[in-house]
Amino acid sequence: MKKIFLFLVLSFSMFGIAQEKEKVDFPKTEIKGNSFFLVLGAVEVTYERILNEDSGLGVALFFVNEEDFDTSFSLTPYYRAYFGKKPAAGFFVEGFSMLSTGIHNKTYYFNNSGNLINIEKDRYTDFALGFGLGSKWVHKRGFVFEINAGIGRNLFSNNSPEVVGRGGISLGYRF
Repeated sequence: MKKIFLFLVLSFSMFGIAQEKEKVDFPKTEIKGNSFFLVLGAVEVTYERILNEDSGLGVALFFVNEEDFDTSFSLTPYYRAYFGKKPAAGFFVEGFSMLSTGIHNKTYYFNNSGNLINIEKDRYTDFALGFGLGSKWVHKRGFVFEINAGIGRNLFSNNSPEVVGRGGISLGYRF
């Protein structure tokens, strides 16, 4: 009886050891800049905190001081689920919210001299919810390259654009 009991105890202890997951230690902080917007004259900087191998939380700050963009400022927190083989890399799906301000419904006319005159501007502040897709590549030395695109819908203001976009080509560093 003692031999059977000892055999069962040893068997169960081996199963318990076999089911332990090896913990992988990796850097969990990223800072990125959107190089696509930089070329267009805008600035977007992103901070992301990796929660585990499959998910991360981040926030993007966008601002521009040009009339070409409807949005002049946005703050965009997001959550990402990663599906790659490396920790927090590869294909991802994100859900985001966006607080944005800007000018929408611009109306122009040409005066007698042929100059373009702005006669109407609607300033707005609005909150949007949306989702996005993308992919992230992480170099073994910590450099990050990311491509993403997303779409959302503004919820509250009648003066704001109905649909907001999110996306870019970002370069950064993970530490």
